[in-house]
Amino acid sequence: MNIEEPLYILGISAFYHDSAACLVRDGEIIAAAQEERFTRKKHDQSFPRNAIDYCLDEAGIKASDLSYVGFYDKPLLKFERLLLTYIAYAPFGIKSFLKGMPLWLKDKLYMKDLILKELGFDGDVVFAQHHESHAASAFYPSPFKEAAILTMDGVGEWTTTSYGVGKDNTIDLLGDIKFPHSLGLLYSAFTYYVGFRVNSGEYKLMGLAPYGEPKYVDIIKKELIDIKEDGSFKLNMKYFNYCAGLTMTNRRFNKLFGGPPRKAETKITQKDMDIASSIQKVTEEVMLKVADHVHEVTRQDSLCLAGGVALNCVGNGKILKQSKFKNIWIQPAAGDAGGALGVALYIWHRYLGEERVVDGVNDLQKGSYLGPKFDNQEIKEFLDNEGAPYEYLEDDQLCKSVAACIDDESVVGLFQNRMEFGPRALGSRSIIGDARSQKMQSIMNLKIKFRESFRPFAPSVLKEKVSDYFDMKGESPYMLLVAQVRENRVNKDSVNAKVEGLDKLKVSRSEIPAVTHVDYSARVQTVSGDYNPVFRNIIREFNKLSGCPVVINTSFNIRGEPIVCTPQDAYRCFMCTNMDYLVIENFLIDKKKQPKNDKYNKENLSLILD
Repeated sequence: MNIEEPLYILGISAFYHDSAACLVRDGEIIAAAQEERFTRKKHDQSFPRNAIDYCLDEAGIKASDLSYVGFYDKPLLKFERLLLTYIAYAPFGIKSFLKGMPLWLKDKLYMKDLILKELGFDGDVVFAQHHESHAASAFYPSPFKEAAILTMDGVGEWTTTSYGVGKDNTIDLLGDIKFPHSLGLLYSAFTYYVGFRVNSGEYKLMGLAPYGEPKYVDIIKKELIDIKEDGSFKLNMKYFNYCAGLTMTNRRFNKLFGGPPRKAETKITQKDMDIASSIQKVTEEVMLKVADHVHEVTRQDSLCLAGGVALNCVGNGKILKQSKFKNIWIQPAAGDAGGALGVALYIWHRYLGEERVVDGVNDLQKGSYLGPKFDNQEIKEFLDNEGAPYEYLEDDQLCKSVAACIDDESVVGLFQNRMEFGPRALGSRSIIGDARSQKMQSIMNLKIKFRESFRPFAPSVLKEKVSDYFDMKGESPYMLLVAQVRENRVNKDSVNAKVEGLDKLKVSRSEIPAVTHVDYSARVQTVSGDYNPVFRNIIREFNKLSGCPVVINTSFNIRGEPIVCTPQDAYRCFMCTNMDYLVIENFLIDKKKQPKNDKYNKENLSLILD
């Protein structure tokens, strides 16, 4: 009998930020990972050699077994945009031009040759446009047979926002907004102004927003952005420097807001909080207006989202609650990393015309657990070589023991199953704790994560219990939607508390204060256990002990480092922080029983403060 060989497609994103690789076999997502997880360099933009090697190893193939390789954007179109922008602003921008050109002349303009050389591959290389890759990553893994698509980010080649319709295996993009007018770059400009790192600190700006008041909305809408009723917009470029300079904003911007950008690591003021609140409100307004326009044009019930702006989970929550769409699905790796997945699926469905089969309920993303997994034998060998005492427990006892640790207000590093693809920890590479604890947010921020005290933590809740605690129906498996804590769970006295700024942290707001943000919101992850049953069962056992089906879930890393990938990464992070317990698959490790080792201390973490 003649059996056809499987067809493998490798997708790659690289050379901007968050480089990644994804492998698809006959249309099924087999593996995907960001390069940063292997190199330990946060937001690594280099060619994803390690991520590619992992994907090939996961499938048990070599590069010569690939049928196609896809790249997530079109370098020549991007180079055209950069060149024409530099010419338009000349002679300003010469420093930016000289800084950017070496990499273009060395690698980016010769991307096909680079890919063939790096992989030792002699087959077809397919280039999709940046927002086509985003659109493909949004629609093709979604559970919908047909849906509207909306992509919003900083910029691809020329496009910053696009929308269209996906149906069966086709995607038809109907409209777009072009550079330099960009909601993503507007948000990044304020990220820069408030003193956080661009392409890294946007989620900090979102987390800071509820501490402030939107006092600057009118100024932003009057001077910086002209928003039309259909959500289209234009930026007033006289206030921005990103077209030709090495900064996001300029002196006019500084004058408009009464001073220069906040210097990193200096005190965050009430003004910074008010500015964060204001740009978040404007961003939500644009997102909602665009979504309503897309609904009006496409008449679809469902919406698929991707692009960096789709990581704004507060805005996503507003779209779900206030727009006319009945359902939304957001690509978990919504930023550039997800472009690797998008281009691979684009080749399979659009380029090759292969059928797409969905059931309207379950997505094809596999919980986004698409990274490396380690078996108990190799973990045991590592721990034994390290001289690390441990207890081996079968799954049932492990879940009960971890639940008891959480109930005792201990902090647990959880390393289970395949690593998550995308920026969110979803129970495979997580740090978990008791959501009922008033002190847990401060403990985790300052003693575990070594990060700013204002940063909120997300709740992971059993899917069937989500509406008992949050104003949410349905699922949020990828932690990309914000919902309000239900009124009956709120501490009524806290509503009238007369506090401002970071003092809001001291107020106990609900039955689950560690995951209730100062505006009574939470970035919710619903847990079903379909792809990570141990995580679900830990929460179930905790619920039996405490009567609470909610735990804190934050990413297993410290500030400045990527999420841990290997058991070695996990043990190192565990030993260098104030975590109480570490779970690596079936091994429970107690901090108090670990031998002292000078190589495991905070100084040796090589912190990159961001």
